[in-house]
Amino acid sequence: MDVLYLIKLGEIQLKEGNRKEFTKLLKLNLKRKLSGCKTEITGREGRFYLRLDSTHAKEAEFALARTPGINGWARAESCDKKLPLIEELVLNEAMSAVGKGASSFKVEVRRSDKSFPMDSYGLASQLGAVVLEKLPGLTVNVKKPDASIHVEIRDKAYVYGQAEKGVRGLPVASGGKGLLLLSGGIDSPVAGYRMLCRGLDLEAMYFHSHPYTSKEALEKVKSLAGILAGYSGEMTLHTCHFTEVQLKINKDATPDRTTLYLRAAMIRAAELLAKSRGLKAIVSGESLGQVASQTVENMRFTASYSDLPVLRPLVGTDKEDIVKCSREIGSFETSILPYEDCCVLFAPKHPVLRAVYETERAGFDRLELDCLIKEAVKGIETETLHGVRE
Repeated sequence: MDVLYLIKLGEIQLKEGNRKEFTKLLKLNLKRKLSGCKTEITGREGRFYLRLDSTHAKEAEFALARTPGINGWARAESCDKKLPLIEELVLNEAMSAVGKGASSFKVEVRRSDKSFPMDSYGLASQLGAVVLEKLPGLTVNVKKPDASIHVEIRDKAYVYGQAEKGVRGLPVASGGKGLLLLSGGIDSPVAGYRMLCRGLDLEAMYFHSHPYTSKEALEKVKSLAGILAGYSGEMTLHTCHFTEVQLKINKDATPDRTTLYLRAAMIRAAELLAKSRGLKAIVSGESLGQVASQTVENMRFTASYSDLPVLRPLVGTDKEDIVKCSREIGSFETSILPYEDCCVLFAPKHPVLRAVYETERAGFDRLELDCLIKEAVKGIETETLHGVRE
């Protein structure tokens, strides 16, 4: 038996001249996520309609809840625009709500087809009266109902209950493609999620310093990449073995500059990888003032080792909001697993807070790290991860 999902579009509707390109890409993203299912996706007037076999309902709902470009969605029923048929579907929805414990309701009508003989208010009143007649135990509450029954009059009549929230934003890949610096912490997965929701498709790069960082730390990052893949469809993860670079920095740089120079080396390596993959930006989880390396002066210095834009979607976000988002996207519990990444290694007690640009450029260049960085990038291990379906 087929099920129908009504999908609400949001920001795409503001795109006017290139709206068709955005809707086409969103439809393609959904089809890719549901590639193992036979699907039918149609669309008109700010709505998509997804039909597929009910055996794939969980997969569909997992995808709908994690696809940027979707404002909301609901499992719906449809019928011809005939009042008796609409009344039947509304009554069925009301009975379902009663079965879930509802004692009050309201009917909301959106009449996009202005040729339909009843206006929105008149149809809502008529449908509410039918529900009250057939289910006298229910009461109407227009402000805080236990259940809302939605009716949309379009090419057909669509009836559904509570709509689920989507992640909003723009379809993945509508904004190009970038490289996410993915650590095992809380911030970088949230940064990746934020950029996916702005339409930037992503690959991820992780810096691993064996034997100083553990196999568990790498597996943790793979899990985080898999969580992000639930939003993008898939995630290509590049593991860059950075031990020799890090040891060289620790040996030849003053202790207060080791973290600063490590960040610069990572940006340099990320640029080399990004350009070889045709990626147009680097994405970082930095937030202004959160740690010593994330001051304005330090970020200017580290970003100077790439001529690609370094995007920092969390730069003005406080930690509490970042943690809240990480819980919402499902990455928090993985991020707090006690397996540290290479950024924690050899971290100085008193790091440089405000880098003097010319001084630090000269100091970093004296380390002559380019050959080691290029060797590390040359030895990158790459794999593609897919989102785990609930």
